[in-house]
Amino acid sequence: MTETAPAPRAPKSATSVAPLLEVKNLVKHFPIKKGVFHRTVAQVQAVDGVSFTLNRRETLGLVGESGCGKTTVGRTLLRLLEPTSGSVIFDGQDVFEMGRLELRQLRRRMQIIFQDPYGSLNPRMTVGAIIGEGPLIHQMGTKAERRERVEYLMSRVGLDPVNQINRYPHEFSGGQRQRIGIARALSVNPDFIVCDEAVSALDVSIQAQIINLLIELQDEFDLSYLFIAHDLAVVEHISDRVAVMYLGKIVEEAPARELYTNPRHPYTEALLSAVPEPDPTLRKKRILLTGDVPTPINPPSGCRFHTRCPKVMDVCSTVFPKAFPISPGHRSHCYLEDPEHAPKKPTPPATST
Repeated sequence: MTETAPAPRAPKSATSVAPLLEVKNLVKHFPIKKGVFHRTVAQVQAVDGVSFTLNRRETLGLVGESGCGKTTVGRTLLRLLEPTSGSVIFDGQDVFEMGRLELRQLRRRMQIIFQDPYGSLNPRMTVGAIIGEGPLIHQMGTKAERRERVEYLMSRVGLDPVNQINRYPHEFSGGQRQRIGIARALSVNPDFIVCDEAVSALDVSIQAQIINLLIELQDEFDLSYLFIAHDLAVVEHISDRVAVMYLGKIVEEAPARELYTNPRHPYTEALLSAVPEPDPTLRKKRILLTGDVPTPINPPSGCRFHTRCPKVMDVCSTVFPKAFPISPGHRSHCYLEDPEHAPKKPTPPATST
């Protein structure tokens, strides 16, 4: 039986507790080296000044076209990639200031589910060894306790520990391999998981099952997710808040329901116009963007979207716009929200009495 996707999540009530994760002005540039001496001739500006927060037991969806820097954000804040600048504060600790021993201890609390369920598992290890590797490295419990936890996690994610614990990854389907990846991330009892395009390589019917599973596990294990995806229809069902990225920068951030019902940045509007409607009788106007995404080696000045924006103004090419508040938790980096630059609405003609 095909499992259907859940309804969009209700927004969680605001809390005064400090956020679990604070990302401040994160920058990650990749040098391009040429010549015999490997001199740096240019920089790929993959992430260029990204800031956001993530509360406990919350899911932040990070969306945008391929190549906008989403995956680089996720891997850099886990320090799988070293940052160029910025800071990541996790539960009061600066991740980028940690030494090797401190970072090793932090790995238990910060995990990742990779996009590729085929390439992210060691083909020479059994499923039991893959899931149990983390607890073994961190010396969590006795051998019997680790075995018991592996069996429990396999059952919890929908696998059969009796018949499948000694099998190898090639004996499983794509959806089953992603379940193995989820169990591996949960094995060390983390607080925060980066879901890096965790369902994009799966069939649509399997995507719904994995999304439902992630939501259930979040409630059971008190997890916080950074859910990275390019499919806005998928992000809507799992996220509490959504941040939209374009060419290395966040252009809009809002509670999930508000972003989908009241998008304010032209790029967000264009992305949402491309999401298929489940009801074939409903029609919506498709916003077609002209031109190609600029290269991150030499991005446009000002707002990076201005070269493709249907509502571009002269000011857009000068300075990247600040975050203009629209409603609580909703902000857009667009001069259309700035009273000083936004086009003036026509004054209605006076009526004679």
